[in-house]
Amino acid sequence: MKHILLSTVLGLLVTGSLAADPVLSPNAPKDNPVRAESAARMEKAIAPYVAQAKASYQQAKQRFLVGLPKGHSFFLTTRLTDKSGNVEQVFIAVQSISNGLVTGKVWSDIERVEGYRHGDAYSFPESAMIDWLITKPDGAEEGNFVGKFLDTYSTR
Repeated sequence: MKHILLSTVLGLLVTGSLAADPVLSPNAPKDNPVRAESAARMEKAIAPYVAQAKASYQQAKQRFLVGLPKGHSFFLTTRLTDKSGNVEQVFIAVQSISNGLVTGKVWSDIERVEGYRHGDAYSFPESAMIDWLITKPDGAEEGNFVGKFLDTYSTR
């Protein structure tokens, strides 16, 4: 079974609009990657948090589409897969959502999958969304249900 790396990039606070590259807030929570040996075990562990994120996503999406306040940014979590079958869960800094397609930039430091880098343009179907996050300039977050859970999760 392939290993999965889940980048719980909780240090994603942005102080500018997504027209420019996001800037990390000094008050943002720090990144805490979690390496999981069993994809099935990880899927089972995060399932309730993915469900919570999906249930609340439409409201968060609507807020993004209407326009978030200055200094707030919208991220979605999805998974990247490379040619070798390695999988990594990452944040995408959302630039647009249209016709079921999310477009943005990879906003995680890539540690496992090949062919992707922090800052790369990336598009994916909304159906592949795992979690959402709205960041605020003071370091506060909304959403990030899976990420907050993974901060407490032990792979042992």
